[in-house]
Amino acid sequence: MKVFSVAILIYLDYKGVQQKEKWIKKSKVPALWEKAHDRNAKRVLNLIVELEGLWVKLGQYLSTRADVLPQAYISLLTQLQDSLPPRPLQEVCRTIERELGHSMDVLFTDFVDEPLATASIAQVHRATLANGQDVVVKVQHDGIRAIILEDLKNAKSIVDWIAWAEPQYNFNPMIDEWCKEAPRELDFNIEAENTRAVSKNLGCKKTNDEVRSVNRVDVLIPDIIQSSESVLILEYMDGIRLNDVESLDAFGVDKQKIVEEITRAYAHQIFVDGFFNGDPHPGNFLVSKEPQHRPILLDFGLTKKISHSLKQALAKMFLASAEGDQVALLSAFAEMGLKLRLDMPDQAMSVAGLFFRSSTPSNEAMKTLKTLNDQRVQNMKVIQEKMQLNPKEVKRFNPIDAFPGDIVIFARVINLLRGLSSTMNVRIVYLDIMRPFAESVLLGSISRGPTVDAHWIHDSPIHSDVESKVRKLLSELGSIQKILGIQVCAYKDGKVIIDTAAGVLGRYDPRPVQPDSLFPVFSVTKGVTAGMIHWLVDKRKLQLDQTVANIWPGFGSNGKDTIKVHHVLNHTSGMHNAFDPVGENPLLICDWDECLKRIANSSPETEPGNQQFYHYLTFGWLCGGILEYASGKKFQEILEESIVKPLKIDGELYIGIPPGVESRLATLTFDTDEMSKLSSIASQPELPSSFQPEKIIQMATSLPVLFNTLNVRRAIIPAANGHCSARALSRYYATLADGGLVPPPHSSLSQPPLGSHTHVPKFTSLKDTTKKRKGKEMAATEKRKPKDHQERKLYDEKKFTSASSSRESNTESLARLVDTSSSAGKTEINSDDHQDDIHNMFSNPRIHDAFMGAGDYSGLVVPDGKFGLGFKRVFSQDGSLIGFGHSGLGGSTGFCDIKNRFSIAVTLNKMSMGGVTANIIQLVCSELNIPLPKDFSLSTAMGPDSEMGTPLIN
Repeated sequence: MKVFSVAILIYLDYKGVQQKEKWIKKSKVPALWEKAHDRNAKRVLNLIVELEGLWVKLGQYLSTRADVLPQAYISLLTQLQDSLPPRPLQEVCRTIERELGHSMDVLFTDFVDEPLATASIAQVHRATLANGQDVVVKVQHDGIRAIILEDLKNAKSIVDWIAWAEPQYNFNPMIDEWCKEAPRELDFNIEAENTRAVSKNLGCKKTNDEVRSVNRVDVLIPDIIQSSESVLILEYMDGIRLNDVESLDAFGVDKQKIVEEITRAYAHQIFVDGFFNGDPHPGNFLVSKEPQHRPILLDFGLTKKISHSLKQALAKMFLASAEGDQVALLSAFAEMGLKLRLDMPDQAMSVAGLFFRSSTPSNEAMKTLKTLNDQRVQNMKVIQEKMQLNPKEVKRFNPIDAFPGDIVIFARVINLLRGLSSTMNVRIVYLDIMRPFAESVLLGSISRGPTVDAHWIHDSPIHSDVESKVRKLLSELGSIQKILGIQVCAYKDGKVIIDTAAGVLGRYDPRPVQPDSLFPVFSVTKGVTAGMIHWLVDKRKLQLDQTVANIWPGFGSNGKDTIKVHHVLNHTSGMHNAFDPVGENPLLICDWDECLKRIANSSPETEPGNQQFYHYLTFGWLCGGILEYASGKKFQEILEESIVKPLKIDGELYIGIPPGVESRLATLTFDTDEMSKLSSIASQPELPSSFQPEKIIQMATSLPVLFNTLNVRRAIIPAANGHCSARALSRYYATLADGGLVPPPHSSLSQPPLGSHTHVPKFTSLKDTTKKRKGKEMAATEKRKPKDHQERKLYDEKKFTSASSSRESNTESLARLVDTSSSAGKTEINSDDHQDDIHNMFSNPRIHDAFMGAGDYSGLVVPDGKFGLGFKRVFSQDGSLIGFGHSGLGGSTGFCDIKNRFSIAVTLNKMSMGGVTANIIQLVCSELNIPLPKDFSLSTAMGPDSEMGTPLIN
């Protein structure tokens, strides 16, 4: 009641000032506000001193926020850090004697009556031990434990009420974390152990010669002499308080350097040690008076230990913010258990950027506060538009579905450090100072490799002897840094014989690769897109010799009227250089409609059907336009209906990922040594001028960055941005190897089971998370709903499935897709169960000839070309045509050997010339005694003297 009374009084005071400033001269307005801040700050201070306990903690926190609070509050509330009214000396002595079991005379030869500092839980006195050592004695206030616990109980009740009344202000995760940690802060034995641990971690007792780490921090921490539950005796260190500006200046202390070193010390505790002090307010620091003037760290009562996985996730979140990497940021959120209720990657990155923003001096507090408020208003506006909420609803909407308690203290520390730097009037660039520590925890885990990390290869049962040998080979290649992360899966005679995952998901992502991890596979995507075309042909929705202009309205302009479907599949349409979005504007490849429009308006460079030039990007949009206009459906829908659902590979094969799968994504990097060898490769006549080896070298450095971005990963690029697991890709080719006959369910030894993921993840709905409203409000809400009202989606589903803005359609749920081909109207297809009984994708008995451009289909391809109809032909060493498949830039591949009923897929994230892939496939083919494809015999050994052949780029 006291808190609410004072809060109302302050609120009314400020509202009065707002009205008064309208009637006075502008020159007098600052003074009016300054006086209001002074009297209200005094009200807050008096209330906190009276209430004691947890409220003092709150005041200490507020006193550090010079970046957002008026100076009047900072000046007065600073007293709460160490200048509260002390407890009587008699009470202090009684506590010491009770806890330590001896009289004061026995324990000390001198005990200073006046405390050095008095704070929320304890007060500190200077003393001299019987052995002559100067110490400080920290004594817990009598009865404070009951007060703190009662305050926590009351605070919990208040927070519960606020969360009920205003759901967007749900502080339960924070108060729950306080309830868990506060009792530990009241036990000084725990604080003693914490102090020793942090001192050891930071190497405080070691010399510079003993600690040569580049991330060494130069701080001091007092030694622990003795402890009990309520008394702590520490080494005395003579230092200057951070709020004693005159003394700091008199000693020539560099305040910028001090705050930077404190920040480095916390970065070390958080990212390197995973064990950090959660209370870095100015009262818990001193500056040593001796030259070098090192920071002295005090009070380790509230110290948080975090798991190794959370430590890595925090480091990943920090680096993602520094790099602007939305994929890494969202996956870091998922790893730490922070769940969002809607897909807002831009806003998530914006908030992360604000969280790790550079600190500002206290004189810029109001400007900072305005910036933060403007950003919040803008984000809420985006939420309102995205969710189609009315003003009342948007005020009640909380975009966070789950906030992990473990990061509450971390968030507090970052804010306290920012407040500390503002109090000291210095500017700290956290992204620069903390970065080396965040990088060290991730790179340290990754660089260990298979020689050190026993779990470098995913721990799953072995299917065959050949898989044992593959795993041994992977370990050998990993130990010489040729593999970062990889998956290998193979089928033989319809059964899984290899399903292995190894390594890590990325250069800054030390999480292990799992069987269901999703790898970007570049041109491997073309083989999937080609399968979709053949599926439509098999369904008689399309013909291979059909003119594209008869399918695609407007395509026949500029000399394209003779291009046929088989020209597109055979890379002979002449459209290989139709346009170069990567060179012109890389983000143009994310605009599906614009890319289709550019293709439709382009001119062929060569006569259709005459010459085979690899259509490295345009192949995808040509096929995509044909697929959509021939079927009347959207690209993503066709992919699900033709491949994903029949093969039961939900959640592990995408061309354009949906929101919600970011935590399973592998991140691309490139092997600089391998890719540099491209310069020794001669020009390739079958490649377009824009995709020759010298051009690929230029691309190699930029493509990983571009294709790691969330916008590109989510775009529909049917020639290049497939994301899949090796087991999904291998199952696809095992199906094609048997003419479309779907194999039995994937091996049960592979966990999680293939197909067990929801293909398009859902976010928690607004309906699921809001409290039930009162009857009248509910009735009014229902009354306002239009007749065709549907539950709102929490991400832009149309954007995910849209192929053309002119054909946008509403969807009822994420599990249902729309068939726009019916002239009678929009027909819904339930894609959950309708294909469960499909055992064969194709009815054509000569489907293999169609894939390879052989037999009756040989007239549709150029003679002796590398490509059949959409697939790369696979030849044995003796020149025999044995199968088909497709590889991608950097080494990922998938193919099948028809005669031997064999398929294999390799997905990897360290792009190279294909040597790793070739080594694996050579081993497997040798062990199975089946022909080795010619393409994989050209780049074999991984040693320095290896001869390089044609790189695996097709």
